[in-house]
Amino acid sequence: MHYRFCSSLLIMALSPSLPARAQGVSQQGAPNNSSPSVTKVPTGVILVKGAWSSASDSVTPVPEGGKVADGVFTDSYFGMSYALTGNWTEKYTGPPPSDTGLYVLAQLSPAATFNGPSRGSILITAQDMFFTPLPATNVTELINYMKDNLGAGYELERSPAPVRIANRSFSLFAYWSPVAQLHWVVLATQIRCHAIQIVLTSRDTQLLDGLILDMHKMKLPEEASPIEGAGGGAEPVCVKDYARDDNVIARVDPVFSEHRFNPVPVRIIIDKEGKVKHIHFLSAFADQAKVITEALGQWKFKPYLLDGRPSEIETGILFGHGSVR
Repeated sequence: MHYRFCSSLLIMALSPSLPARAQGVSQQGAPNNSSPSVTKVPTGVILVKGAWSSASDSVTPVPEGGKVADGVFTDSYFGMSYALTGNWTEKYTGPPPSDTGLYVLAQLSPAATFNGPSRGSILITAQDMFFTPLPATNVTELINYMKDNLGAGYELERSPAPVRIANRSFSLFAYWSPVAQLHWVVLATQIRCHAIQIVLTSRDTQLLDGLILDMHKMKLPEEASPIEGAGGGAEPVCVKDYARDDNVIARVDPVFSEHRFNPVPVRIIIDKEGKVKHIHFLSAFADQAKVITEALGQWKFKPYLLDGRPSEIETGILFGHGSVR
């Protein structure tokens, strides 16, 4: 199930870090007799070598750019602002986005000063609907799929239903584990073609009710909706699969120097003239990002017309496995 997948990501991300040890090896493969170098990893930091998220510039907001500062979670890409109560904090940042477009934007837990009878957690995630492997095209379909595929040991407490949170539309459903005596409340909406999910977990249902009330303090863009939420206004309109052949005027395929087997999901912003303005790699090795960036700089698209006028759009392209789609 999706949320158990999120939890496994978090477990890996929050595992105690160990010193990274590097041993030198001579050109002939014989051990180097010199003392091995030791690199100490800072407390609370885990180093992972491999595919990572990156962008063509550091100015344009990206989904993983959210942060908690002065008791407020903000994410400029999604236009979100969530003021936390004094008893909630973020101890660890989430892992990098997956190659299926899953982001852990924040994991919040009670601070040491929390005095309630039972603790809990707040998990904020985003699923890029361009790249989701699930059979869903919007949040409503995603939530219904999750409800229909609850794992063994979980029971439905509340069927998916529309609710108003912070004067915006959400879909809410709840389930629980009788064995663990844990309750989950899932509230989801769509922003810029991403399913934003806020998952509240606790044994204390009163605590969960209070957290839902606190969510009314959030600030969200007007587009937030379980069915709509496709950008526009001050942000680019998100259009799935716009990089089809019939929309591409000029194209140069990237030439990779190394053969890898990982998918490379890429979000791009196309300006009003049809040129690639911004490139966001959800998960890519550095060499892949370099050659794809060079290739996309030579692409030219038909301008996207909105109400008859050229408009900026955001779309997704999946590179890798010998194809582009």
